[in-house]
Amino acid sequence: MLRYFIQVIENLLTTGILTAMVWAVLRKGDGEIRKMPALWGCAAGTGGALVIAVLRRTTALISRGFFNLWVLSFAIIFGIVHILFLWGALQKPFGKLPFLQKRPSLAGAIPGGVTALLLGTLLFYALPPIFLYPTEFVLADETILSTDFLFKLIGFTVGLATVILTALALYKAGKALASGRLKVLLTIALVINMANQLVVIVQFLLARRIIPMIRWVFWLIAAAVNNNRVFLYCLMGISFLLPLSLFMASLKTPVSGKNPAENRKIRARLRTNRRWCATVAAGFAVSVLAVTVVKAYTERGVELSPAEPMTIAGEEITIPIEQVEDGRLHRFAYIASDQTEVRFIVIKKNEIAYGVGLDACDICGATGYYERKGQVICRLCDVVMNISTIGFKGGCNPVPLAYSLRDGKMVVELGNLENEKVRFK
Repeated sequence: MLRYFIQVIENLLTTGILTAMVWAVLRKGDGEIRKMPALWGCAAGTGGALVIAVLRRTTALISRGFFNLWVLSFAIIFGIVHILFLWGALQKPFGKLPFLQKRPSLAGAIPGGVTALLLGTLLFYALPPIFLYPTEFVLADETILSTDFLFKLIGFTVGLATVILTALALYKAGKALASGRLKVLLTIALVINMANQLVVIVQFLLARRIIPMIRWVFWLIAAAVNNNRVFLYCLMGISFLLPLSLFMASLKTPVSGKNPAENRKIRARLRTNRRWCATVAAGFAVSVLAVTVVKAYTERGVELSPAEPMTIAGEEITIPIEQVEDGRLHRFAYIASDQTEVRFIVIKKNEIAYGVGLDACDICGATGYYERKGQVICRLCDVVMNISTIGFKGGCNPVPLAYSLRDGKMVVELGNLENEKVRFK
C-alpha cells in the first residue's frame, strides 16, 4: 500500500505543481483566450500517455531511455519559449514576421499553442507510470477480491487524491494572487524543473556514450542524481511562497465593504483563500513525509530468520518432516564448496505438498523471503507470495528446488545447491 502511495507522489507531484501554476497564470490578463488550447494540450498529453502505457505493457517497442530523452528535450524547449512569451520577449519579434502580420489571429494563437505543448509534454512524460501501476496490483493466481489488491488500490488512490487536491488548492491560491508575483514564481519553478530534466537527459547521454565522459560533468550529474529529491523540495519551496503570500495578504486585507452584506462576502472570500492555503500546506507536508519518513520506513531492512539445523550425509541434506510440519516458513543454509552460503526455504502448502525453493528469485536475486502475518514476502520488492505457487517457476516466486520424501525425511541433493551457488555470490 505505502509503496504505491509514495510512487504516485514522487512521479506526479512535480507535474501537478507546474500544471496548477500554469493554469493559474492563464486566468490572468489575456490568458482566458489560451484556456481552450491548454485544455486540448492536457487532453492530448493524457491520451498520448495512455497509448505509451499500453505499448509499454504489451510490447517492447518503447525504450524508456530514448522516450525520456526526446520528451524531456521538447519539454525544455517548450518551457523556455513559454517563459519568453510569459514575459513578452517574443511578442515583438513574432509580430514583425510578414506572414504573421497578415494573419493576426494566428499570431495571437501561438502563445496558447506553446502553453498547450508545454502542458502536453509534462503530462505525456509523467502519466504512463501512473496508468501502469494498477496493472501491477494483481499477481498470478490472485483476484481483485484479495486483501493485497485492496491495500495497493488504497495506497494508489490516496496518493493520487493527495496530488490532485494539492494541485487544485495551489491553482485556487494562485488564481487569487497578483499576476506579477505569480509569473515570477512560475518562471523559477519552470527553471528548477528544466534543470532536473536536463540532468536526466545528460545522464542518459553519458550512459550511452553519446557524449564524451568528462570527469567534472560526471561528478556533477552523479551528485544531482543521488540528491534528486532536492529538485522536488526546491519546487515545493518556491511554489509554497504562492499560498504563503496569499495567506499573509488575507490577514492584512481590511474588511471595509459598503454594507454588512459586502463585509460578510469579503470575510467569506478571505476565509476561503486561507483554507486553500492551508490545504496546500497540508498536501506538501504529507508529500514530504511520504518521500522521507514513510519511504525510509518501507525501505528499512528486514532481518531474515536464522538458518535451522539440518543433517548432511554424503551427497544429501536430510530434514525431519516434523520440523517443517507447522505451515511456517523455514530457512536452511548450506556452505558450498567455494564457501558461498546457499540458502533455501521450506513451507508446508497443504497435507500432501511442500513449497521448496531457493531463498532467491530470478527477478530480485538473493535478497530472500520472510514471513509476516502468515504470508511469505519478498524482502526486496515487498510482493506477497501465493504460498500454493511456491515451488513453481514464475514472477517473484522462489527458484524451485528439487526434493524428495524418504523415511519421514525431506531429502535435498547437494549437487542441486552447488549448481545454484552463483545466485548467492
